[in-house]
Amino acid sequence: MKNLKIKNIIWIIALILVIVLLAGLSFGYFKKATMEVKNPVATMEVENFGTIKIELYPELAPETVSNFIALSNRGFYDGLTFHRIVKDFMIQGGDPEGTGQGSAKISNLKDDGEETAYSIKGEFIANGVNNTLKFEEGVIGMARNDYTSYSPSLDEESYNSGSSQFFIMTKENTSLNGYYTSFGKVIEGMDVVHNIENVEVKAADDSEESGNTEVSTPVETVKITSIRVETNGIDYGYPETLTPFDYMSWLYSQYGIDPSTMSY
Repeated sequence: MKNLKIKNIIWIIALILVIVLLAGLSFGYFKKATMEVKNPVATMEVENFGTIKIELYPELAPETVSNFIALSNRGFYDGLTFHRIVKDFMIQGGDPEGTGQGSAKISNLKDDGEETAYSIKGEFIANGVNNTLKFEEGVIGMARNDYTSYSPSLDEESYNSGSSQFFIMTKENTSLNGYYTSFGKVIEGMDVVHNIENVEVKAADDSEESGNTEVSTPVETVKITSIRVETNGIDYGYPETLTPFDYMSWLYSQYGIDPSTMSY
């Protein structure tokens, strides 16, 4: 009888432990299922204009978001400008050269990075990524080159040529949908974006030499004081970096010329 009572007590204790364990697991799964994971939010300060807050969407464009976060939180964008402004279209910034021709280096992403330029994969439908965020007012996108005007075969090189330059839409433009990476949207400060959009612009100083006569260069500098991203404790890591397309080497190759033999 005594042994039976002991066995019953052991079974009861075991049952209680199982119930406690199951309850703990159930609570953990419930908490995980119901916990709201907040998207990262970028806070951009623009000198003499104000603050712009942008919610980023890593589920749509993970490489682009991790790239933007890494550059922002290492201070890459601090002091850069909005170098291209087109009314009723977008404002573009993030070029360390301020000309539209510059890009970031791997060393801008991380301490042990090389002093070499890089590009990242374009995350949009034409490049095999199901990113459905449309280019509406307030959406932020990744700028890239378009080499297809030189050859239709250079679509992949064009699609994967983004680096640090970004643009914020001031008006919807459906022609960009599926062909450029959209990765976030302004949630505060759209009035600031429109105020920037309305600054006086001119043609670039080298427009005659370059052939680019677009009237989109601000007369007065529009400087980004800083961009910092609140990640809510989530580590978004670093993007996979690609070797940028070398257009001049490609051009020489079309004529069978070895660039190393060229004298200038």
